[in-house]
Amino acid sequence: MEFLRLLEGARTPVLSAIMATVTYLGDENVFLLFAITMFWCVSKRQSYYIFAAGLGGMACSQWCKLYFRIPRPWVLDPNFTIVESARAAATGYSFPSGHTQNIVGSLGAAAMANRNRTVRAVCVVLIVLVPFSRMYLGVHTPLDVGVAFAIALALVLALWPCFRDEERFRRTILPVLGGVLALTVCYAVWVNVTVFPADVDADNLAHGVKNGWSLLGATLALAVSYWYDERKLHFETRAPLPAQFIKVILGLALLLGLRVGLKAALTALSGGAAWESGVRYFLMVLFAGCVWPRTFPYFAKLGAKEQKERETTKSAP
Repeated sequence: MEFLRLLEGARTPVLSAIMATVTYLGDENVFLLFAITMFWCVSKRQSYYIFAAGLGGMACSQWCKLYFRIPRPWVLDPNFTIVESARAAATGYSFPSGHTQNIVGSLGAAAMANRNRTVRAVCVVLIVLVPFSRMYLGVHTPLDVGVAFAIALALVLALWPCFRDEERFRRTILPVLGGVLALTVCYAVWVNVTVFPADVDADNLAHGVKNGWSLLGATLALAVSYWYDERKLHFETRAPLPAQFIKVILGLALLLGLRVGLKAALTALSGGAAWESGVRYFLMVLFAGCVWPRTFPYFAKLGAKEQKERETTKSAP
């Protein structure tokens, strides 16, 4: 807490606004946005690496949160103040930091898989800044951030040999997906069957149960998507830049609409039961991995046609 009090005394309105923006890059929604965009437009191998490190790390992080049940810094010390804009996203127990886990897992994998020095430098900067922002904002202690960083980095390094090149990826992806799926199943079962102490925070427990179902649904759909792509789809990520832009914008808009619509429908159907989150994430990832990629040949042809027309126009006398 001493380090957090030091940061508390150094806060300024401008720096707080900057840190509040930086910290959002570690949000679950940003992780999904980044991983799915990579999956659709850049490299399936790299995106599976990001998904494996990210989802596996999230399962470990969620287990730690409910096993150790360490309160947030402002609960540990009622006299400690946080930057209020960060409170809404600081859900669940404090240890370890989910935002740190997300940013180190996703950008750590991206940095390992990418040889571009600029890309790697940006990844490293954000990997440092986001964990620092969690402490600056007052929502995590150095222990929360440090353990999350270590878990994420360990997974990134441990999984890298499986994704180093296309040949190894083909040989190891099924065991890797199976391992991540087994991890999320174990967490989902554990959090649903464990009899927690009576003093456990009800909101934090509900948050952990919901996350267990979400992780299980997303991981299962990811495995199904890989199987479907290998057996039936074989989609290509390449397309001219304008077509890529349209592909991502339309796809994400549809995915957002699906998320909102499914939440309303499944909540009404389940009466607010936690399993609706698992069904919702399963269908969302299934859309991203099996349904929307079926349109990619159209975008590739559309972009190629437009590019050819531009080249013809330029070459005309």
